[in-house]
Amino acid sequence: MAVRKFKPTTPGQRHKIIGTFEEITASVPEKSLVCGKNSTGGRNHVGKMTMRYIGGGHKQKYRFIDFKREKDGVPAVVKTIEYDPNRSARIALLFYADGEKRYIIAPNGLTVGAKVMSGADAAPEVGNALPLQNIPVGTIIHNIELRPGQGALLVRSAGNFAQLTSREGRYCVIKLPSGETRQILSACKATVGSVGNSDHGLESSGKAGRSRWLGRRPHNRGVVMNPHDHPMGGGEGRQSGGHPRSRKGLYAKGLKTRAPKKQSNKYIIERCNK
Repeated sequence: MAVRKFKPTTPGQRHKIIGTFEEITASVPEKSLVCGKNSTGGRNHVGKMTMRYIGGGHKQKYRFIDFKREKDGVPAVVKTIEYDPNRSARIALLFYADGEKRYIIAPNGLTVGAKVMSGADAAPEVGNALPLQNIPVGTIIHNIELRPGQGALLVRSAGNFAQLTSREGRYCVIKLPSGETRQILSACKATVGSVGNSDHGLESSGKAGRSRWLGRRPHNRGVVMNPHDHPMGGGEGRQSGGHPRSRKGLYAKGLKTRAPKKQSNKYIIERCNK
C-alpha cells in the first residue's frame, strides 16, 4: 500500500493525498454478500433531525464481513482483495473448500491465492484466526474478540495491530493500539497479523467536497453561535468560549466518561495515555 500526491493544478489537488489502490483486484463486490444500505440524513422516524451535520453522500452497499471466523478446520483461498466504503481497511473474499464465500478484513501481506484457516489447529500465520491460547507470545494480532464466539470487536481499522504480551492463568494480556493493556480470555479468537491499508493515516482529502461524498455536512463550531444555541456561544467580539462543552452543557474534553464501577474495569491492567 502506498499513497500518491498530486501536482497543484487545481485548489482541490494542492493538498490531495490518496491511496494508490494497487492491491485491489476486483471492482464489483460478491453479489451474495452485499445488501442495500439506507441513509437517514440524521433524521428519526418522524423526520426530525436528531443528529446534526449528516446528509448527502454517495450511495453505498453494505458488505457482510465474517468477524466470527467459526468455520474451523475448513481451508479457504483468497480470491480477491476489494475496497469497502464502510471501513478504512480493505476486505478479502474467501472461497472455502466446501463452496461457501465470505469476506474478512484483509491483513497486511495477504495476497490473492493465499490459503487461510481458522480454528485451534490453524498455524499462527497471517490471516489465520485461532484462540489466543494457541497464539505464541509476542505475536502481532488484530480482530480480537472480547467474549468467546461473540465476534471480533477490537483492532479492526486500517493499519492497527495489538500484541499478545503474556499469559496469566485463563487470561492473555494484550497491548492495544491505544496504549491500554488488558486481560482477555484465552478462549477468545484473534487473527494473526496487522490490519492492511496501513498508509490510510497519511491520506488527505484535499477539499471539502470529499467530505460531502462521505455524507458529512459542514460542522459549525460552538463559539461562533449565539448563547441560546450553544453554551460556548455569545460574547462581544471573539471570545474563547470558556471550558469546551457539548451543546447540552457536558464537558467535551478531559472529562472521564467511563463508568467507575464498570464490570470490566478489573481486566484493565494499564490505562491508555490519552
